[in-house]
Amino acid sequence: MQIIPVIDLMDGCVVHAKKGQRDHYRPIQTPLCKGSSPYAVIDGLLGLHGFNTLYVADLDALTGSGDHHELLGRLQRDYPQLQFWIDQGLPPSGLASPAANWVPVIGSESLVGKNRGYLSSVDREFILSLDFMGDDLLGGKSLLEDAGLWPGTLISMSLSRVGANEGPDFPRLEWFRAQWPEKYIIAAGGVRSEDDLTRLDGLGIGGVMLASALHSGALHPSVLRSFESKVAPVEGQRLHLATTF
Repeated sequence: MQIIPVIDLMDGCVVHAKKGQRDHYRPIQTPLCKGSSPYAVIDGLLGLHGFNTLYVADLDALTGSGDHHELLGRLQRDYPQLQFWIDQGLPPSGLASPAANWVPVIGSESLVGKNRGYLSSVDREFILSLDFMGDDLLGGKSLLEDAGLWPGTLISMSLSRVGANEGPDFPRLEWFRAQWPEKYIIAAGGVRSEDDLTRLDGLGIGGVMLASALHSGALHPSVLRSFESKVAPVEGQRLHLATTF
């Protein structure tokens, strides 16, 4: 199972995300590093485990209060060994990639008010994040009726469980696996322990996005190694991303 660390950027800092309540996010405090600069946090994460993929949420771009384009460009250049999954919403410039190690994430929250056929106009590989706040799908439940427009890789994002230590939304993930077994599904939100990872792996979940459980020390590096030892090489993983419509 693929293990994908997460960083949330706000005003140039990595912040601690909790329950999707962005007005209350504050610079992260973690034993993995000093300070909350993206470079310090990424180095701390890489010191914990040799991750090959990093998910980045540009919260300034998502909230319309700015963006981290320049910073993200530097990170992509300075960490060429990492594949960056970047959620910046729907930038006006489209999805042209500034670097080969960048895959855009389109979150359903960014599709509010968009025609459902928007996804069919995307002309490069991307990842779709279905963003749930509780039982509500941000962007509208009609997206669940358009699976033919989905790419091969999906994130089931439970925002209300992020940083809440409540465990993943197993019923929803089971439902996703049953409804769309051909998709490569990434679980996001709520993972607390090795037991949660074991249960997700047993469900056939392809990967899991983590933040709090890494910074708290709840997952020992040996646990991360044991789960990622089953993962195909990075080039093989990219086939999931390229399997679109």
